[in-house]
Amino acid sequence: DIVRGKDLFHGNPQEKEQRKKLEEKLKSVFKTIHNEVTNGKGKEGNTLKDRYQQDIQTGNFYKIREDWWNANRETVWKAITCQADTGNTYFRATCDSSDGKGPSQAQNQCRCQKEKGAKNENQVPTYFDYVPQFLR
Repeated sequence: DIVRGKDLFHGNPQEKEQRKKLEEKLKSVFKTIHNEVTNGKGKEGNTLKDRYQQDIQTGNFYKIREDWWNANRETVWKAITCQADTGNTYFRATCDSSDGKGPSQAQNQCRCQKEKGAKNENQVPTYFDYVPQFLR
């Protein structure tokens, strides 16, 4: 939510200044990413310039932040949970069942195990992004 610029809770008054600094830093980082992405020539560069035109007008870069999050959420989740022990679980059922029991709970570094397909990769329970923040 912070990366995407949609954090509802700005913290207590003592943290307000830190929150401002963080937001300015995020704007700076995503401005750099915006400049690199839209720097291309030809059709692709023009398409990206059109897509992110509103970002440069507002200076908040919300569209590119959202796209960056969609492209990197799995990697971010893995980084957050890389130190989680094998027995650690996500606070609620996340994989394929709502009863919170057995293999349906994300028990492997807070990730769901992929059981079908050629690769046995970890799946990140990303549906959490879509739960309204005040309900988490």
